[in-house]
Amino acid sequence: MSERPGSAPPPEATPVEIAADPFPLTESTGEDKEARASRSRTKTIVLSSLLAVSLAGASVLGYVGWRIASQKDATLTIPAKVAGLTVDSSDEGRSTADYLQTALSADVAFDRAVGAVYTDGSANDVLFFGGTTLFWTPEDDLVTAFDLVSDDQGSVTGLHDVPAGPLGGTMKCGTTKADGADMPVCGWADHGSLALAMFPGRTVDDSAKLFGEIRAAAQSRN
Repeated sequence: MSERPGSAPPPEATPVEIAADPFPLTESTGEDKEARASRSRTKTIVLSSLLAVSLAGASVLGYVGWRIASQKDATLTIPAKVAGLTVDSSDEGRSTADYLQTALSADVAFDRAVGAVYTDGSANDVLFFGGTTLFWTPEDDLVTAFDLVSDDQGSVTGLHDVPAGPLGGTMKCGTTKADGADMPVCGWADHGSLALAMFPGRTVDDSAKLFGEIRAAAQSRN
């Protein structure tokens, strides 16, 4: 529309400033502020808990991985003499050793198996047999291996932990029946090896000690 002669120009519109940051359309109440603060604290606690669980899980996985790596490359040999015992190299001794390691290998997929009959000159020979491979669950595998020496008179009973020594892993002893008498049986397992031994004519405590000495002489790690 054209301006009439002599009329004053309309005043210029004054700009209205809008805050750059978001602003509430209504004033917050104290209850709203408390609710937001509570949700913020809850979120912080949840995130902190998740972080702690994640760090703990990573720590456990790291330890398990280190243990597997440190134990997996094991070697088993048959020392000619150990703890006052010598290998029975007779035909009967070799035949028994071959039978034992073959029987265990039928249940456990060893990369390499060994076996021996140790004697101290008496009738109480020690029967030792085992092998090497990677074991993911050594304790479970050891308990399963004890079934091998079970017979018609019953399974291995009274299994309990005994000191595994500096080589670590798990070591257990129990008893089975042989000719109607109790016979101690011991075994060890780690992530690289598993072995069993039977000790006729000995106590469980003596057998556990002797088994630890046999392991120290027979097992090494690469």
